[in-house]
Amino acid sequence: MIRSLRLLALAVLLFVAGLLAGVVFNPQSAGQSAGEAPPPARPATPVAAAEPLPAPSASSLEREAEADSNGGVGQRAGPRAASNDGSTEDLTAGERRDIRVFKNVQASVVNISTSTYRRDFFSLNVFEIPQGTGSGFVWDTEGHVVTNFHVVESGTRFSVRFGDQTERNAVLVGVAPDKDLAVLRVEVPAEQLRPIPIGRSAPLQVGQRVLAIGNPFGLDQTLTIGVVSALGRELRSPSGRVIRDVVQTDAAINPGNSGGPLLDSAGRLIGINTAIYSPTGTSSGIGFAVPVDTVDRLVPQLIRSGRPLSPGIGIELLNDALAERFGLRSAVIRRVLPNSPAAAAGLLGLEVDRRRRLHVNDQIVGINGEPVHSADDLLYAFEKAGVGARVRLEILRGKARRQLEIELIAEE
Repeated sequence: MIRSLRLLALAVLLFVAGLLAGVVFNPQSAGQSAGEAPPPARPATPVAAAEPLPAPSASSLEREAEADSNGGVGQRAGPRAASNDGSTEDLTAGERRDIRVFKNVQASVVNISTSTYRRDFFSLNVFEIPQGTGSGFVWDTEGHVVTNFHVVESGTRFSVRFGDQTERNAVLVGVAPDKDLAVLRVEVPAEQLRPIPIGRSAPLQVGQRVLAIGNPFGLDQTLTIGVVSALGRELRSPSGRVIRDVVQTDAAINPGNSGGPLLDSAGRLIGINTAIYSPTGTSSGIGFAVPVDTVDRLVPQLIRSGRPLSPGIGIELLNDALAERFGLRSAVIRRVLPNSPAAAAGLLGLEVDRRRRLHVNDQIVGINGEPVHSADDLLYAFEKAGVGARVRLEILRGKARRQLEIELIAEE
């Protein structure tokens, strides 16, 4: 009996052990319900020994470099170095080019300071009072420096500081307020002067890379980089005339940048930084530059005669605001100068009758097939044609129209 009980107890223990073994080693997942059949077992995959990753191919390095080169400006010579040792090998082609342009032009950009003299009302002593600062650049090896007219407008004494911190007094050679240009001259040996190469503004394209160098807020030798944002803008000059074909850029331009050069990616002058559009007085990404084609045409005239040559036909024009009061949108001839091409052509200016009423005679409504809507339109067309050119004018007198061909002369 006792032996039977022992055998029964042993059988029960073996049964319980078998149940426990089935629960522990059941391959069913934890999320599977008890009534579902177990999923088929996947064959075991042998784990390979760890191997080093393959080196990136040349094409993948080039793609990585292009993605890391600021919009594809240039490809990197290799991955960026872990430390900055002054080498340019880890820079993009675009970065190396910008550095080269800055170094080449750095000695050509100057800081201009203006001041004037005031007499004290009580002591009668004369004091020199600073008026402001701006930027400029070397034009030639004769010591001519170009800047904006508004930079020197309020000064009577001028000083020019070069990149090596040498400072020289300067004299004002000539001004063109209508285009916001001025030329100074310093006494410096020719071998120490580095003129900036002159480019062209007519072929510029929107999106083209540009560099601006100047002295914003008195911080000299400052470089900012951007693109040509727009072309053909108009800007009001200090004299009230409109400057046309102005270059718009998003390169940061701030107070003190005025008069500094705007360069293309080859380091050629394409404009003079002149103004910004900003509600705060600091850069908002909208800057304007006088186009170099205008600068290149006028600066030699300022050097020779101190003022620009004004092509014309010997007439004085009615102010555009007054013309609009008469309901006229044309270049209204106010006065014809004696012994001028306009007088020889029989053109007539304004007349006043016995009752002191003003009568309009001749209006210029077209030039070389293009419409003229204002005096500024006509003057701009004269400037583009230049002294000695022959132009075809369309004249309106009353309701009669006529065409005449006339040669432009240099006016005082």
